[in-house]
Amino acid sequence: MWKRVRPNRANLVIWQWMLLVLSFLLWYVLTSPTLLPAFYFDDANKAAFFFGEPQKVLVRIWEWFSGGEIYLHLWITLIETVLAFAIGTISGLGIGLWLALSPMASALFDPYIKAANSMPRVILAPIFGVWFGLGIWSKVALGVTLVFFIVFFNVYQGVKEVSPVVLANARMLGANRKQLLRNVYLPSAMSWVFSSLHTSVGLAFVGSVVGEYLGSARGVGYLILQAEGTFDINTVFAGILVLTAFALILDGIVGVAERRLMKWQPQNGETGKL
Repeated sequence: MWKRVRPNRANLVIWQWMLLVLSFLLWYVLTSPTLLPAFYFDDANKAAFFFGEPQKVLVRIWEWFSGGEIYLHLWITLIETVLAFAIGTISGLGIGLWLALSPMASALFDPYIKAANSMPRVILAPIFGVWFGLGIWSKVALGVTLVFFIVFFNVYQGVKEVSPVVLANARMLGANRKQLLRNVYLPSAMSWVFSSLHTSVGLAFVGSVVGEYLGSARGVGYLILQAEGTFDINTVFAGILVLTAFALILDGIVGVAERRLMKWQPQNGETGKL
């Protein structure tokens, strides 16, 4: 029988950073025309043209932050992301609870919810541009459509997964609808909600960046688009790394909130302990 061993947190972080460093070293070796023969391109310099050079990418990021060029663009993208994340989460939570607790409304709206979810949301970006203009709200609207359905379906499923025995016991103790919602349905749904929020953060970024691609004068997506227009692959990778770093920061904030708000939930393996 395999024994589950919880990894040491400090050692895990060290190994994660080592893996990141090794990835950059491998990137550097494969794109340096002097370290390896040109076995994958006729001209060794083409590797750097197509895949960038990590040292130049890091220099570009340093220039952005030291010169202050990126702060306005990053602020716009973060505002769009946070607004899309917040609006999509709140609306998904509210509508998910409503439909999960209203069988008639759920049956009525079920085909429309499924149809809207199956629609590629990226095709809505030009429509949102017409409706809301080329400011931040067209990007927020696109991000909301990406976040909403993930939260909605997780909340809906979380409420449906409530144990009938728990509901029967709560009703037998005299709990009314508000008390059932606060003490039974919401705790059940929240564990599903937080599992969806980690994915929703990344999708909120996707909505913001795609919207900036299609029409914007500010934002990190705009910087990446401008760099692509001039075939500046190093700046493209610099923008991607910056977006990835801030997506991880937001995901970490969600993780902290989850640990604080879900203290009542038993950790893995604790439910079977006496």
